Amino acid sequence: MSAALAVASLLGLSAGTAQAQGKSLTLCWAAWDPANALVELSKDFTAKSGVQMKFEFVPWPNYADRLLNELNSHGKLCDVLIGDSQWIGTAATEGHYVELTDFFAKSNIKMADFMDATVEGYSTWPKGSKHYWALLAMGDAVAWTYRKDWFARADLQKEYKAKYGRDLAPPATWKELKEIGQFFQGRSIDGKKVYGTALYTERGSEGITMGVTSVMYSDGMKYDNPKKPYDMQGYINGPGAVEGLKFYKELYDCCTPPGHSNAYMTENLDAYKSGQVAMQMNFIAFFPGIAKDPAVGGEKTGFFPMPKGSKIAAAQLGGQGMSVVKYSDKKELALDYIKWFAQPAVQQKWWEMGGFSTAKAVTGAPGFLKSASYAPVFADSMKIVMDFWAEPTYA
Repeated sequence: MSAALAVASLLGLSAGTAQAQGKSLTLCWAAWDPANALVELSKDFTAKSGVQMKFEFVPWPNYADRLLNELNSHGKLCDVLIGDSQWIGTAATEGHYVELTDFFAKSNIKMADFMDATVEGYSTWPKGSKHYWALLAMGDAVAWTYRKDWFARADLQKEYKAKYGRDLAPPATWKELKEIGQFFQGRSIDGKKVYGTALYTERGSEGITMGVTSVMYSDGMKYDNPKKPYDMQGYINGPGAVEGLKFYKELYDCCTPPGHSNAYMTENLDAYKSGQVAMQMNFIAFFPGIAKDPAVGGEKTGFFPMPKGSKIAAAQLGGQGMSVVKYSDKKELALDYIKWFAQPAVQQKWWEMGGFSTAKAVTGAPGFLKSASYAPVFADSMKIVMDFWAEPTYA
């Protein structure tokens, strides 16, 4: 027995743990609240394995450019990368990610144990195949928060019902959402002028696309002919796309705060938390923070999924998968991290800490829907998600 293993034995550590002492992994992701939760969760991996975790978190406006450049340059910064869903095609075909299909089979990690939509969205390439390139890391979609305390006011309830013939409640359709936005637009609440809704309007990255597509999908827009790939005429620019785009512009014109013309996640959060708007669209990943916010949290806020359009209800998929970077010199350790993260107990703790697990053992547990105020909207939204093209030429 080597001296190191002898010491490890005395300390009650496994041989694997002893051999991992002094080793490290770097995980790359975006800079936001779930990433902070993952830092805390990963301390359990270090305690078990002896592998120190390092993190490279990139602000959202720079996230895609920074990390895609890292992949394209075959950089070694990231051992584990939590990449956006629409990258999966190009990362697989260009050889940036390690294929995990055989590893999952050998490690008894079953994709059937995760929400179907997230397996297809975050891991699979080609789409519809059984080839996997990521573990499901962070389920997410665009949904809504609303000022539950404002909606509950008796005077507003009475006025709204007299005008629209129904209760002031979370909308079931986009038409109802627009009417609620118009109802609150320019209204005085507790002596402060407020507005209807905060929409995604940012154009520098993906912001406005993440907002408008939920409406376009709901009116029947598709990227191309489901029976003939790349046949786009009449699909991406078809009647549903036009109808949805026009409606989104109308919603912006009627119901947003002045100057809300370049807004994404942070700007919508600011508008909502400062009491400017009755409703905001945003990623569900931010809802734990909103639920705890001293100004608008608790019983002041409610949540609802994307409403129905003329065809269906659809939510733009957010979220990411966790992949091993092909250019890493620490691929075996990275696979160990993924195997650890996939464990049901770790997935449960991830949810409890503010991450969004898509493991069915977590989301299908008897008490899940009551485990957090935003749990129902997460469950409902993940049933109706649709995503960008993951085509390599598009991503």
